[in-house]
Amino acid sequence: MRIYENLFIVKPDATEEEVDSLVEQMSKTVTATGGTVDKVEKWGKRRLAYRVEKNREGQYVLLQFTAEAATVHEFERRLRVQDSVIKYLTVRIDETLKRVEKRKKQREKRAHRRPQAAAPQPSLAQQMLGGAAEGAHAMPGAPVPAAAPAAATPAAAPAHPAPGAPTE
Repeated sequence: MRIYENLFIVKPDATEEEVDSLVEQMSKTVTATGGTVDKVEKWGKRRLAYRVEKNREGQYVLLQFTAEAATVHEFERRLRVQDSVIKYLTVRIDETLKRVEKRKKQREKRAHRRPQAAAPQPSLAQQMLGGAAEGAHAMPGAPVPAAAPAAATPAAAPAHPAPGAPTE
């Protein structure tokens, strides 16, 4: 048993009842041969990429089912003889699903091997501030407060007087 997806396009002028009866007929084809219908999606009326049998749009229907290869041949034969079906495409997806599952397991394995994230280290600015601003982030260009007051210097006169200033 393999998993298949079949997308078929029904003529746009087909009524909802005609589409439903076609889906029911195709589902019975699958179940009569021992397969199972996993999913049925009606996508509604959509514009076609190019004209098919003088139609510019069609009603899309997606059927996902599990069956044998002989069932797929019968399924496609019945779609070919339907006048209301414009196009169809059947794709085997079980190999793709296996590949996706395998990749998912590999990712999970790698995630378990990675070391756990350690506690965040304080930034360089926080280290320079000596932890004074716990949790607060200094803005770029903001003055950094002095860690300790400078030694007392004589406040008499600056080391270099301003030009034109009187000297003592």
